[in-house]
Amino acid sequence: MLGQREPEIYGAQTLADIEASLKSLATELGMNIDFRQSNVEGDLVTWIQEGNSGCQGLIINSAAYTHTSVAILDALLSFAPPVIEVHLSNIFKRESFRHHSYISGAADGVICGLGANGYLLALSALNDIIENS
Repeated sequence: MLGQREPEIYGAQTLADIEASLKSLATELGMNIDFRQSNVEGDLVTWIQEGNSGCQGLIINSAAYTHTSVAILDALLSFAPPVIEVHLSNIFKRESFRHHSYISGAADGVICGLGANGYLLALSALNDIIENS
């Protein structure tokens, strides 16, 4: 729903725009990315678990599941590569229930409030972590 739902909070860029930007940066960095989206919590858990074989890192925006999902937290805690949590909006400037993130407890870094640019920053940070480990 990016670009349509609450653009004053989430911006006008679509998910396809963000994916194209990330793929372009990944090419510049010499990285390959697998870009996925699902509204189903179980899909996210499965993808995280599958990522343990062959994946070098993960950027995740678990949206509202950030504030509710122990299942995603547990999957991330068993995920060996580095994890960067991203939120388009600043969750700390929003409703109080959004101030708590289960995901942050398993993340190596958190970026919020920088809009779609947060994903590019996350990919750059993930590349640095991978190169320096």
